[in-house]
Amino acid sequence: MAVENGPAQPAPSPSGNPAAIPAAIPTGRMAILFMVMLISAAGNTAMQSVLPAIGTQLGVADYWISAAFTWSALLWVITAPRWARQSDRRGRKRLMILGVAAFSISMTLCGIVLFVGLHGLISGGLTLIIFALFRSIYGGFGSAAPPAVQAYVAARTEKEQRVKALSLVASSFGLGTIVGPFLAPFFILPFVDDAGPMLIFALIGVLVLLALRFRFPADDPRFAARSFASSEPYASAQPSAAIADPDGTVERETLRWLDPRIRGWLGIGLAGGHAQAVLSFVAGFLVLDRLGLRTTPELAYEPTALVLTVGAAATLIAQWGLIPILHIGARNCILFGMAFIAAGSLMLGASESLYTIAAGFGVASLGFALFRPGFTAGASLAVEPEDQGAVAGMVASINGAAFVLGPSVGVYIYNQNAWALFGLAAALAAAVFVWTIFKLKRETAG
Repeated sequence: MAVENGPAQPAPSPSGNPAAIPAAIPTGRMAILFMVMLISAAGNTAMQSVLPAIGTQLGVADYWISAAFTWSALLWVITAPRWARQSDRRGRKRLMILGVAAFSISMTLCGIVLFVGLHGLISGGLTLIIFALFRSIYGGFGSAAPPAVQAYVAARTEKEQRVKALSLVASSFGLGTIVGPFLAPFFILPFVDDAGPMLIFALIGVLVLLALRFRFPADDPRFAARSFASSEPYASAQPSAAIADPDGTVERETLRWLDPRIRGWLGIGLAGGHAQAVLSFVAGFLVLDRLGLRTTPELAYEPTALVLTVGAAATLIAQWGLIPILHIGARNCILFGMAFIAAGSLMLGASESLYTIAAGFGVASLGFALFRPGFTAGASLAVEPEDQGAVAGMVASINGAAFVLGPSVGVYIYNQNAWALFGLAAALAAAVFVWTIFKLKRETAG
């Protein structure tokens, strides 16, 4: 069994030492890394698919359900850079274990408090307050795992294989967004009832934790790479910063947020990210309202899971199929993405059946799947190689920032006037489309 060797040290020069050259990562080890990333996305989207109906059963306003995720996202944004730095100093395995353990503990406690609340042992309001506190365990510590996985892979693959390996790991988020909502209805089991999905995914997290502890070797100090903060995973969203720095370059402090080379791309990322945040979190509530399930919310689990699964499938079709096959450049990814987002938003506003809701969410998700890689690649292409680390961190921060206020504000607007929310999302997409046409040069976007 491997034993933790303490802080990872800078790699010595490979000159005259063939063993210092990064080797390919064994398949079994890569599978564990894949599962570390996948379980987080699957658990998050499974929770997202059942919480609207659970909130209705608890008698809690929709706004407060989304606010619980807001708090978690804020903690993620604050703590992710710190854990990325700690990964560089303390070793990758140790930080992966911390992140997965936080996920399992948080999911277990969240499941228990929802079980208690649904059985009337405490009030709905108190249930949600305690839920938000337990959720903060994941927001504060779960962000330790993704940057550690990224840096581990980057340090142990040759340059020509690095982007492929990092893309494979990042794709686990996309797969998780399908697995989570698809399995969630099957995990609503006798006795644990609606808390089942959270408890089962917590158990799966424990299994991944055991694989990390006993089957994954400790960090070898011969290898070093820089870690970068990753944004918290949600439905139809992938950690786009995870492949923004394939060379593992060291982050510099010289790149500024208002640097004219990147400020347009960062603004696009913030606007498009907010459109995604509001639509992703309102989907479950839309199912409850348009299908008339507010009085029988337990019937909303399967249709909500279907909607989120369609959105996740559209994401994978775009990122695993359309982009690599058609070789769409960064600027065109933004343009096509915004067109699909605007169309999907209007389709959701006009939807009256499960199939039209799923179709609208799928179209919008296709747009998000094009927009995110376009935004990431555009920001990366706009700066020099020595600034790749800095811009990757900025991209991760922008991705996370969109989910701090976006969900709660979006659900609040939706409850006041549904068309106002969908019109706002479409307007954001249209504004980004126009900005891209007139302000972003083709040469910069690639």
